[in-house]
Amino acid sequence: MATGSPNSRAAPSGEERLIVAQGERREAVIEVIRSARRRLILSVFRCDDFKVMDELDDAIRRGVQVEALMTARAKGWEEKLADLQMFLEGMGAKVRRYADPVIKYHAKYIVADEETALIASGNLTRKCFDKTCDFVLVTTAKEVVSGLQTLFESDRDSTESSLPQGLSERLIISPQQARAKFVGLMEQAGQSIAIIDRRITDPGIHNLLKAKRAAGVEVQLLDGGVVGKDMISHGRLLLVDGQTAAIGSISLDAEALDFRREVAVILDDRACVAKLSEFFHTVSRIKPEQPAEPAPYDAL
Repeated sequence: MATGSPNSRAAPSGEERLIVAQGERREAVIEVIRSARRRLILSVFRCDDFKVMDELDDAIRRGVQVEALMTARAKGWEEKLADLQMFLEGMGAKVRRYADPVIKYHAKYIVADEETALIASGNLTRKCFDKTCDFVLVTTAKEVVSGLQTLFESDRDSTESSLPQGLSERLIISPQQARAKFVGLMEQAGQSIAIIDRRITDPGIHNLLKAKRAAGVEVQLLDGGVVGKDMISHGRLLLVDGQTAAIGSISLDAEALDFRREVAVILDDRACVAKLSEFFHTVSRIKPEQPAEPAPYDAL
């Protein structure tokens, strides 16, 4: 599987902004919502943050067409999802539930005015803004923005999971692409692989990492329930040779790779990858202060 050379995927400097700090992720989401003047599309798995809801309401009031694609189900959220849909529709948003009867919609992205996109690993929840280890990318790279818009419209209108043609090579979409693309990225590693992921459970991925270690590649995994001092592990990060990264909602487990609609993005921008590398090496040196009751993964 060809993933392309790093230069073929790189975004020009200034097109991408990476956010890792807990105190800044909510503001990044709000900023993108506020930037919309005509149309705002977003995928929703969970949302309970009042500030985000207020911003969506303000967008609708100023004439923005807001469209939301919601998961059909989320563990423990059946009633909340129904209430959320009713609330969004009451504001004036157009809401569609993902229709595939098997595939759960777990992607997290926003597109404003066909110009700016946000790809996140976390949900629009207070926990994911304030307590988790998660990652957000804001980008104006045209191929990423148009790819997410195409994916949204295909998923909104389809009754089963399918993958539209012509999506950016930088996007990783499961269930159709994720396994091959993640394997391809890790197979390219000649020096190091670093991963933050609470659910690295796929046997094929484990075998690949074992083979890479045997070949002399340094493999570092942060796969516990806590990252750094006290951040709940939720976001997914892959770093390859300190030059290429991938962030998004896709865990390295069979469910996420093969049975969910998930979205991740490949990064080659030097500043973004350097920021992620610094973050990984910083938190990997900190001994976690384990909370008494780590939040269940599926409740975040």
